[in-house]
Amino acid sequence: MSDKTIADVTRELTAQGSPLELETQIIRGVPTLTWKGLPQTVPEVLMHLESFAARDYLVYEADRLTYAQTLERIRALAAHLQEVCGVAKGERVALAMRNYPEWVIGFWATLSIGAIIVPLNAWWKSQELSYGLSDSGSRVLLCDAERAQLLAAELGKSAVEHALVARSAQPLAAPFRSFEAALTEHAGRVPLSVDIHPDDDATIFYTSGTTGQPKGALGTHRNLLANIGSTMFARARALARGTRSSLPPTAQASGLLSVPLFHVTGCHSALVAASFNGNKIVMIHKWNPEHALELIERERLTQFGGVPSMVWQVLESPDFKRRDTSSIATVSYGGAPAASELVKRIKEAFPSSVPSNGYGLTETSALAISNSGVDYERKPDSVGVPVATCEVKLVGNDGRELPPGSVGELWIKGPNVVKGYWGKPEATAQAFTDGWLHTGDIARIDEEGFVYILDRAKDMLIRGGENVYCVEVEDVLYSHPAVMDAAVIGVPHRVLGEEVGAIVQVAPGAHVTAEELRAFAGQRLANFKVPTHIELRGEPLPRNANGKIMKRELKRELGWA
Repeated sequence: MSDKTIADVTRELTAQGSPLELETQIIRGVPTLTWKGLPQTVPEVLMHLESFAARDYLVYEADRLTYAQTLERIRALAAHLQEVCGVAKGERVALAMRNYPEWVIGFWATLSIGAIIVPLNAWWKSQELSYGLSDSGSRVLLCDAERAQLLAAELGKSAVEHALVARSAQPLAAPFRSFEAALTEHAGRVPLSVDIHPDDDATIFYTSGTTGQPKGALGTHRNLLANIGSTMFARARALARGTRSSLPPTAQASGLLSVPLFHVTGCHSALVAASFNGNKIVMIHKWNPEHALELIERERLTQFGGVPSMVWQVLESPDFKRRDTSSIATVSYGGAPAASELVKRIKEAFPSSVPSNGYGLTETSALAISNSGVDYERKPDSVGVPVATCEVKLVGNDGRELPPGSVGELWIKGPNVVKGYWGKPEATAQAFTDGWLHTGDIARIDEEGFVYILDRAKDMLIRGGENVYCVEVEDVLYSHPAVMDAAVIGVPHRVLGEEVGAIVQVAPGAHVTAEELRAFAGQRLANFKVPTHIELRGEPLPRNANGKIMKRELKRELGWA
């Protein structure tokens, strides 16, 4: 390991004249550190991508698109959105599909004309998707055939006037039209230029709400593109600290896109950063560790990861030893707690790789804190040190900053912190203070600046990288006539991090089984939110003097702690 401290390395990497030079800009009235020499708007990024024209860009099953071919499709769709759909700057375009190349094309095309992209969770059921359309006020929908079927009866409840469907094998009825036909009709067309500022609205990514309804985190072009500098900085810091990379400097990096693009980890950290670096992005139809290993071998991938559970599944796959994984140079993940033993297992399986863990939220536009290489091996229980543009502090219940060595709520400030929640000023005021995001996570920070996440202030659990707000699941359980009371808590799981558990008090005289409750919840919630463990009881759940259910006591009682 290098003798240089993290502070020394940061000063060198961000010094005047370096590619990662910093400058202070006033963002919404708050002085904020930003990356000086990196792109600040999507049109700037798309111009940069032209330099990779002949390289492979998107690989999906038998489909293989170069950067030039993808950019042609982006321009065609952007022209269609302007000329046929009448999309103007600031209007919302919803995007509801699994990880297809068309997702990427729709994403860049929408942003290139100054419109706001609204990625919807492809795991949502029809009612959840309908809420996202209505809440965002989207006039245009880009979707795949499966989402089109789910939304066919719901569009009338929204403002949607135009809907393009990708990869549909069936005839389409209005307002649905073929995504592919729109590209063909506008092939060779160039969209009208739109003046875009770094702090113009760009994205609305939904995060589960503590009140039961999802909240749309409103991000800007600057927020979205901050990950370009953050991921470059995190890797450079690891190398400067003594980490060795097995990837030749001239090789095209290539990664497996194993996490959904409708999350900021997949979009901001994977898609945006990888695109800027000219990487090849290999998509997988549905997560499967054996297929992932097949793609790593076939495409000679240099990077894989996602959330910790995916890495565990690859390492423990029966196919692992018979596949050639020697090309892997980086194993990176985030979005959920990672067991400290995972980094050891990675180094055993990939001796020359760089393991990397990151911390961020939808509200921080993905990466805010990173731990990689020798530092991660040294401190595997920590999520790492903030990237150079991010500031962190610990705050007590009284709103005051706590001294070193304390435990408190983690607050984060930086150019990646979103403006607030779409159409929810009260929720925005509660979560943001003078540019600082209240993360809801309880943490401590050691003498070197490494952050350790200890607990969550919000009533939330994370299953395999998916946030599950307990109140949303509880509300669904309460709506069942046999349920008198309910408490949803996290059940530890070595691979997924946590699973959803529920303790239910059955109403007097009523009868219900755990299987019936799971089926009831499954009709109303995305599958990842449905409780895996359900404990039924006839007596009241324990509550404190304020009437709140004592969830920690329940976890200890059931052995779920």
